[in-house]
Amino acid sequence: MKNWKKLFEDFEKAYKRLEEALAQEKNEFIRDSVIQRFEFTIELAWKTVKAYLEEEEKIICNSPRSCIKEAYRVGVINYEPKWLEALNLRNTIAHIYNEKMAEEVYSKIPEIKEIFKQLKENLESRII
Repeated sequence: MKNWKKLFEDFEKAYKRLEEALAQEKNEFIRDSVIQRFEFTIELAWKTVKAYLEEEEKIICNSPRSCIKEAYRVGVINYEPKWLEALNLRNTIAHIYNEKMAEEVYSKIPEIKEIFKQLKENLESRII
């Protein structure tokens, strides 16, 4: 099995767990769980994209941003600005120091989750 397909399976699991957490009634524990699951999901998303680009498109990218730009260029992702927003959100998470910041991050995740769904569908169509 190619590396990107294994990473894709892990990404699918992380995405599913993020959806499950978002479906729960919100409290502090669920909020923090959603944020953590978002982190797992975006990490696996860009690493899956990186592996896909290298193995299938012969494109080398080394950073999340460069991988997202290349993925958009070859049609693996649909909406680059939303992905860049998601990467910025991921970077923000490392600096959450208070409840207000955690609430702001949590409030953006349901909308950003949709880009993961699109990636999942786009890569599913490329599995042979």
